Amino acid sequence: MKLEHIIQDLKNKVYHPIYLLSGEEEFFIDKISDYIEEHVLDEAEKEFNQTVLYGLETSVPELIAAAKRFPMMASYQVIIVKEAQSLHKLPELIEYAKSPQKTTILVLNHKHKKADGRSEFVKLMKKQGVYFESKPLYDNEVPAWINQQLKSKGFEITPKACQLMVENVGVELSKINNELEKLTLTLGSPKTIDEHDIERNIGISKDYNVFELTKALGKRDILRANKIVNHFGKNPKDHPLPATLPMLYSFFSKVLLYHTLKSTDKRTVASTLGINPYFAGDYAVAARSYSVKKIARIMSALRKADLQSKGVGIADVSQDDLYKELIFDILH
Repeated sequence: MKLEHIIQDLKNKVYHPIYLLSGEEEFFIDKISDYIEEHVLDEAEKEFNQTVLYGLETSVPELIAAAKRFPMMASYQVIIVKEAQSLHKLPELIEYAKSPQKTTILVLNHKHKKADGRSEFVKLMKKQGVYFESKPLYDNEVPAWINQQLKSKGFEITPKACQLMVENVGVELSKINNELEKLTLTLGSPKTIDEHDIERNIGISKDYNVFELTKALGKRDILRANKIVNHFGKNPKDHPLPATLPMLYSFFSKVLLYHTLKSTDKRTVASTLGINPYFAGDYAVAARSYSVKKIARIMSALRKADLQSKGVGIADVSQDDLYKELIFDILH
């Protein structure tokens, strides 16, 4: 089932005996599990009818015994098993799943990986239970997700501010959501969030960040690019080279892909490169600045910097020097 359908059913008080929430993306699993934990029972009912267990500390027989109990002075009891991927012999729940207690809502949070689809239990859940596979978003899907999250709260965000957040916070949805929660609480009333709001409230510099670095490199703005990496080199904890390299690799990979396009209208560029159309012009500029042959050399320089940042083939070299050498190799 899809996330929206599960949440809508829960809002309509349509409950199922077993929820198997499985997959790599924790955020969506938590969203469903937290909703059940917070909304199915009222506060008085929770005291006797809501139980949170942990996979490492619970056996399947103990879980089945708990699930077969009847609720006390409530229509349902809720049992949430966190870290269910650590539950020993999870497939042995098959017998209970064939005839579950109708007054029990059992939630299995199977995080970090998919539950084994070959097991009879998972096959049964896919047929008659609620099986949800929580897949991580692709990097290029995260900006749209941020827009959607903010829109649900009445806010909007400029493309530049959105990109700035992705480049600096990363693509871990739980982390992004925490920052968005803090941001919207701080701003209060709905508005269009720009890069100044990001800088003031999330602590990301609108002038010294990876987004601005790729923009300067794309234009081959030597002065600006060096100014930014000088800042990075002097603030290694805030701008570690291993965190910057994947962003640079992604940028130049997209520039290389741009060279292969037959049509360079904004929609085609945005669709193929997986970017907001607002940034299509930046890649057009970068493609004019760097030939395919030069990009190949840049990729080699990025790999070399990656190894050096891990101490391979080099010793006692500061991150500041590694940044400077890398940017020189890219620009010249």
